[in-house]
Amino acid sequence: MRVQALEKCKDAGLTKSIGVSNFNHKQLEMILNKPGLRYKPVCNQVECHIYLNQSKLLEFCKSKDIVLVAYGALGSDSEKEWVTKDNPVLLKDPALNAIAAKHRRTPAQVALRYQLQRGVAVLAKSFNEKRIKENFQVFDFQLTPEDMETLDGLNRNIRYFEDKLFYNHPNYPFLEEY
Repeated sequence: MRVQALEKCKDAGLTKSIGVSNFNHKQLEMILNKPGLRYKPVCNQVECHIYLNQSKLLEFCKSKDIVLVAYGALGSDSEKEWVTKDNPVLLKDPALNAIAAKHRRTPAQVALRYQLQRGVAVLAKSFNEKRIKENFQVFDFQLTPEDMETLDGLNRNIRYFEDKLFYNHPNYPFLEEY
């Protein structure tokens, strides 16, 4: 991990901020405790959705003033070669769909709103114009505390993106609880 190289990029004006991706709490601590650290990461981009809500990592990041950025917030297409097979289809979850129906929203909108209300920045990928527009329609409604509790209860620690190619690497991040 070459934090010094990233700090040089910031010093040279090549970047406004430094962020990391797929870091667990121990890896973040390693950076934050680095002697002479000049710029701490402002964000940590990780897989985060209702089946992997990353609540402990989120609380850790908040305590260190690091923004958690969610990728895979809507699950993923199991047809993709890099996606773990046989995982449930997130957007077909009955509880998610019930909350969506109650609010007259799509399951995707509820899944995105859930993250926003938790203080998570969300990346949602789509190539479909209709869904792209729908994904932006998450700022004009609120989930109730009961909705949030129900969605929190869906956490199953399921990863769609495990990247087992690097499983034996000493810095493989997904062996830690958070």
